[in-house]
Amino acid sequence: MNIGDKVRMLRAKEQGVVSRFLPGNMVEIEIEDGFRIPVMRSELVLVSPVEAERLLKNNPYEPQKTVATSAPAILSNQGIYLAFVPVNDREYTLHLVNNTDWEFPYTLGEESTSSGGADQFRGLHSGVLKAKSQQKMNDLYAHAKFEEWPTFVVQGLWFRAGKSSLRAPLVKRFKARAATFFKNKTTIPVLNQPGFQTQLDADAAAQNQLGQASTATINKPASHRPVTIRPDELKAEMLKTKSEPEGLSVERPSSVVDLHIEALLPGGPGKRSSADLLNLQLDTFEKSLENAIASGMHDITFIHGVGSGALRTELHKRLGKHPNVRFFEDAQKQKFGYGATKVTIK
Repeated sequence: MNIGDKVRMLRAKEQGVVSRFLPGNMVEIEIEDGFRIPVMRSELVLVSPVEAERLLKNNPYEPQKTVATSAPAILSNQGIYLAFVPVNDREYTLHLVNNTDWEFPYTLGEESTSSGGADQFRGLHSGVLKAKSQQKMNDLYAHAKFEEWPTFVVQGLWFRAGKSSLRAPLVKRFKARAATFFKNKTTIPVLNQPGFQTQLDADAAAQNQLGQASTATINKPASHRPVTIRPDELKAEMLKTKSEPEGLSVERPSSVVDLHIEALLPGGPGKRSSADLLNLQLDTFEKSLENAIASGMHDITFIHGVGSGALRTELHKRLGKHPNVRFFEDAQKQKFGYGATKVTIK
């Protein structure tokens, strides 16, 4: 007797479908109109649709009716199994079993980890399992390599012709564990052969303990999970004053930047070459100019001295090409002499 089997009571007329097993050798069955009642297992027998119809016709106590009202159908909604049936003492065949009253379009495959550590998926079979049917897969699984068996992945939908309730797709992973796998030999439903099985569509509390089965949505990346947006938080965010991005701070430079080596290296140039010193001056110029633009300054003055004129020429060359410079000119001669340039920023 398995979840989804149709049964009848020995001491009553009710028939139903096994919905779950209870402690104390009790079984919960779902009868007409969706009611569930606990019954002793010894008070139940399996019944086929043909037998139920025959008993109904031959019942001498059932009064004849001119107008027969059809009772609501009792559907077996649970009973999708992965089953391993021994071929001999060394190998097992894999079966996907549908012990429900629904059609079950499905795909079945294996997940394994490559030598490089990446997950690999191999499709085994796809198709449609009719109600109360099973599909045998082609592969054989060796008992000696049990620890190397892959993680099995089943994806499926539910279908019934006509009106029915919409059911969520089934996506399950199953990895067999030796500690529990071989302790649960049973008769496989539909197949009616001895083997080992795990129920894929059972509730978490009633999940078969052959291994570990989990839904694929557990591993969904955080970036794909739905986010709840509250209207008050959205409004507050829209009205927030725009400021500098977090983690980015712009140092506002002085309005006058002295590029003389004595100012940049108070301890002296040391063993730096003239090319290194020029690069230091140009780097200081570039950084100060960009920070002045980013911090919203109107203008900035660079003291470069007269010297050979190489530094002044290079500064003017770069300023002439800069898209955020409005114009530049020699600074006040009374204050800086001929060795400074004032830059006006757009």
